[in-house]
Amino acid sequence: AAPSEKKFWGEVKMSWADSVFNSLNEDEKIGQLFMVAAYSNRDKKHIAEVDSLIIKYKIGGLIFFQGGPARQASQTNHYQPLAKTPLFVAIDGEWGLSMRLDSTVAYPKQMTLGAIQNNDLIYQMGVNIAKECKRVGMQINFAPDADINSNGLNPVIGYRAFSESKADVAMKSIMYMKGMQDNLVMACGKHFPGHGDTDVDSHADMPKINHSYERLDSLELYPFRALINKGIKSIMVAHIEIPSLDTNKNVSASISSNVIKGLLQDSMKFHGLVFTDALNMKGVAKYYKSGELEVKAIKAGNDVLLFSENIPVAITAIKEAIKSGELSMNDIDKSCKKILMAKEWAGLDTLKPIKIENIVNDINNPNLEAFNHKLYDAAFTTLQNKENLLPLKRLDTLQIATLCIGENKIGAFQNTVNLYANASHFNLKNPTQNALVDSIIASLSMYNLVLISLENVTKKSDKNFGISPETIALINKIKVCSKVVINLPGNPYALYKFDEIEKIYGIVITYERNAYTLQKGAEL
Repeated sequence: AAPSEKKFWGEVKMSWADSVFNSLNEDEKIGQLFMVAAYSNRDKKHIAEVDSLIIKYKIGGLIFFQGGPARQASQTNHYQPLAKTPLFVAIDGEWGLSMRLDSTVAYPKQMTLGAIQNNDLIYQMGVNIAKECKRVGMQINFAPDADINSNGLNPVIGYRAFSESKADVAMKSIMYMKGMQDNLVMACGKHFPGHGDTDVDSHADMPKINHSYERLDSLELYPFRALINKGIKSIMVAHIEIPSLDTNKNVSASISSNVIKGLLQDSMKFHGLVFTDALNMKGVAKYYKSGELEVKAIKAGNDVLLFSENIPVAITAIKEAIKSGELSMNDIDKSCKKILMAKEWAGLDTLKPIKIENIVNDINNPNLEAFNHKLYDAAFTTLQNKENLLPLKRLDTLQIATLCIGENKIGAFQNTVNLYANASHFNLKNPTQNALVDSIIASLSMYNLVLISLENVTKKSDKNFGISPETIALINKIKVCSKVVINLPGNPYALYKFDEIEKIYGIVITYERNAYTLQKGAEL
């Protein structure tokens, strides 16, 4: 490995990485480039399939998806001894392990974190997530999402991005990354060179971004450049077509040597691991067959092939490409060395079995949940407050009603209101029930203040974030007779759907819908 790369992975001799590399044959070196999907909620057949990939094809790592912490740790203890070289174990956990695993702390989504002013909290979240990853036997978390939310209607990024502001995205991504990497869990900036301004979901097809290089350089690339300058260890490349960076048709960034070798490695001086986004996503799988895709990905400069659909076919294709001269063994060696140095950095040279006892308690200790509440508290936003109505004062002069839209029984929001004031409660599961809507409007006209909790809001932009025209019409009728305060436990972009929003007295955004945010929305 080049001295600059050794320095990048720490001022260590990397003697373990060198000796392991020298012990591997050609097939084993190729195997190190593959990271396959594993699930701890599947049957013995699935475990046997993963076993055979480890034993027969000497794969380099696993990315765990659905399951639970104890089951996953047990499986990891089962898989690691089968591997000649310790396996990298990863998770795609943008909001912590709970993105994939049950019985774990559900940290806020990145859009919620974007509202936090104190970025030290984001660092501490990174520390906590790293400790939880290590407790379950993982060395990589595919986070942060460093995309800029420049298109609020983006179907695949949206709530997964911190902000519309490039400086905010960069700062918060750095803090999240540092929190993890200071605790030897590798962060992965994604989705390079920027997936924030697309209107197609790359899981379904290949999005196309028609921005000029100048625009990409000043906006989309900004957070990635900042992360590279602060030492991020890995970057994931997106399945998006960007003609200003590569004019070849249907060539996504993830298989473009202009993007990976030219831009990311040569121009932006990135020395860390380059991951493809999942190779089973239709953004690329639709255009290239198994084998051909993996060869193109290595040729373009990727080090790790994530979620390859057919490992035996891919390995055969890589070996044929080496034989024909399309790929050189040098490319494989370079990536294999980098992977081994990363494994040594992450402590896989001294791998020990995971202790299963108390694992669920350890990653759910009360301090972690208390800290999680601190994150939510720091994010909540009072967006509109006419006549300083909030917090509510002189409760004896107010006739208060609450209306929960999207929920047909009294829940956390309304129960919390009861702790502070006498209020009448109304619930409406579906605003298209005309007779019920008319009777609720008639009843609410008797109250001078109506607190509306919009519990039908969805995170994603499809179907107008869950806000139907009937919901908007209903709120418009209520605000003619009463002062209205809205609690929005969801995506703030949903507010674009309202008209005459300036006539609403108060708007409180709590970003996500769970028992804690509903309770706090009422308290706020």
